[in-house]
Formats: sequence, C-alpha cells, structure tokens
Amino acid sequence: MKQFWWAHLAQLTLVAVWTFIWLVQGCGPGPRYGTRPRPRKLTAMRLKQFFPNLSENNLGASGRAEGKIARNSERFNELVSNYNPDIVFKDEENTGADRFMTKRCKECLNRLAIAVMNQWPGIRLRVTEAWDEDGNHPPGSLHYEGRAVDITTSDRRPEKYGLLAQLAVEAGFDWVHYESKHRVHCSVKADHSLAVEKGGCFPGWARVTVAGGMQKSLSSLTPGDRVMALSGTGQVVYSQVLLFLHRDQQSWSAFLSLETEHGHRLALTPNHLVFLDPHCRQENSKYQPQFASRVRQGDCVLIHTAEQQVHASQIISVSLTESVGVYAPLTDAGTLFVDGVLASSYALVEDHRLAHWAFGPLRLLFSFKQEKHSLQQETSEVHWYARLLYSFGCVLLDSESFHP
Repeated sequence: MKQFWWAHLAQLTLVAVWTFIWLVQGCGPGPRYGTRPRPRKLTAMRLKQFFPNLSENNLGASGRAEGKIARNSERFNELVSNYNPDIVFKDEENTGADRFMTKRCKECLNRLAIAVMNQWPGIRLRVTEAWDEDGNHPPGSLHYEGRAVDITTSDRRPEKYGLLAQLAVEAGFDWVHYESKHRVHCSVKADHSLAVEKGGCFPGWARVTVAGGMQKSLSSLTPGDRVMALSGTGQVVYSQVLLFLHRDQQSWSAFLSLETEHGHRLALTPNHLVFLDPHCRQENSKYQPQFASRVRQGDCVLIHTAEQQVHASQIISVSLTESVGVYAPLTDAGTLFVDGVLASSYALVEDHRLAHWAFGPLRLLFSFKQEKHSLQQETSEVHWYARLLYSFGCVLLDSESFHP
C-alpha cells in the first residue's frame, strides 16, 4: 500500500499520542481503561457438565484428533515441557510424560495454576494425566497429542472440583468436563488451528441492512456503504463502513449460531462481542457487550424492527456452524445489526468502549480525504491498525481482558 511520507508520519504521530493518553489514563485515579477489571463471581460447574455444550472433538470446542504423537516422531518436537513449580505433576509412570504438552495447553495450564492459588491460598493445581504415550486412553483421545490434561487440586478435596472446572474455563481451555468426583478433564485446540489465530468475524453470507432498506451480504459489502447500527445515544442510525478489520474470502472458521424467539439467527465467532442481558430488560443501556462464547440459552439480545425500533429477543438455541469466509466490518458507530441482531464491530478484548476509543485515531485518519482511498484498499486479511492495537494491548492490558 503506497502512501506519502507525511501520511506515514501522521499515522505514527497519532499512534504515539494514543499510546501516551492510554498510559496516562491507566495510571490516574478512578476507573480508567488501564485498571484491572473487577473479578466476576464464578459459579461452580455441576458434576458431568461440560463447556462448551458440544462434543470435545467439535471444531467449536477442541477440534478433531490429529493422531498419536510418539517420542520418536517428528511431531514430538511440537510438544513443550512444563516445569512450573506451582503445579504438582503426579507422573505415576516416572517418565516425565505428564509434563509434555502443546504450547497452548501449557499456557492455559499456567494461567489456571495462578487462578487456583488466588482462589485457595496455599493450594496448588495438580495434574494427574497429560500426554499419554502408553495407550491408556480410548482411540482419538487428545491425551495422545498433549492437548488434554486431567486435573485436581493438591489437597484432593472433591468439593472444590466444580469451581476448579469453572476456573479452567476462565483460564482459556477450549473444552472442560467435570467428568467425575475424582478429576476434571480439560483440552485445547491444536496450536496451528485457524480458530485459535483468527480474529472475531461474521460469515460472508450474513446480511446487513443498508441505507434505503435493502439487504446486503457482508461478502458484497464495501467501504463507504452505510449500514444499520445503534448510535452511542441508543438511536438506530445508518453508519458508514470505514473498512474491514478482517476480510478473508477463503478461510474456514467455526461460528456460534444464536437463534432468537423472533426468528433471527446471528452467526459470529466466539471471540466477537455481542450485546447481552440475562434479564431480558427493555432498556438498551442494560445490554452489555460480552464475548459470544459467554452466550447462554435464555439470554437476550437486541433486534431491530421494521419501524427501526429496538427491543429484546430471547435466545432459544445456541449451536455451531462451519462456513468459509470471515468478515469484520468497522463502522463509524462501532456497532451494526447483523441479520437483525445488534453486535459490536470489535472482538478479542471484552471492552467495547475501550476498543471504540482506541480506534478513534483510525476514524480520524479516515476523515482525511487523502487517506480515504488508501484505507479502503486494505480490505483483505487483518488490517494493519488492528494488528498494531493488539500488539500494544498485549503489553498494556491485563491478560484477563482478552478472549481465552
């Protein structure tokens, strides 16, 4: 993408100003963007419950098994060792096998170890089984690939395992099963899985309402189109599509499909933000942007009517679908109605207001006519500004702010 030298300078200047302001606000008094969010009250999982409510090998959970990994195979190099002193490894085989796992599994396990110590001071996370090289699990088990662990607490108190399972969900494991009174089973996607690396998006066949009342698929949407959205004051408006934060016509991805009582069906990736209220209140302000992966049957979303009014609609089912093409349009309002359901333009970080504020410099750049053409040209893969913000966020934000 060719740009004049002054355009590059303007971009760098704006990014520098944005970063400085973010740091200053984060250090000041009061509830600023840089402060650590208040911890949510956790509800212990029930015995035999699993999350998400899909089979373990579903693409929306940990995905398909890819075959056993043996010590003498090339794929063994994909595994890493975990010597975290805050984790007790049972290692009953005395081979160190329980310490071998994929990188993603190790990261989730280490996060969980911290959560366990915070929840129960003096107690550590205990791993009873991880990588299996001896054939002790059923065919297709993710233990054979270092993608699954069985866990307890170090004091082996079964009454803690329901909450331990929920902590594992919060730590980012892609599938968690409170399978017995003696252990919790957790597993993760393969490290190279597209579902791990892609940002939040909608499928290309999803439709939006453009100015004039016509319907248009996201795959045919172009920057400059005005789509139905909700303004910051709670009014239904037609907001301009500035660009695509992510557009990939060929990649397959897993989408959560949310069906409402009024016949709307919204498909989006688990790490995308959607406005939810478990109490189904009518006030727009009561609906909070949350990761789609947190949606539960019975929650309510906001839909628009033919009269451009907004009201609540209860979710009656949550399922998984796979589709080719991923699209993430950025509107000036930061929101849009996709297939009639209100969603955010943002993903990965569970703070819509922060994300909209952080994209302010990009909206300012877009306001310059000289930049408009250049910004519209970058409409494939992940936009450079989104990648830049994510890199800064990894340094400046608490890891709990990101989607697991």
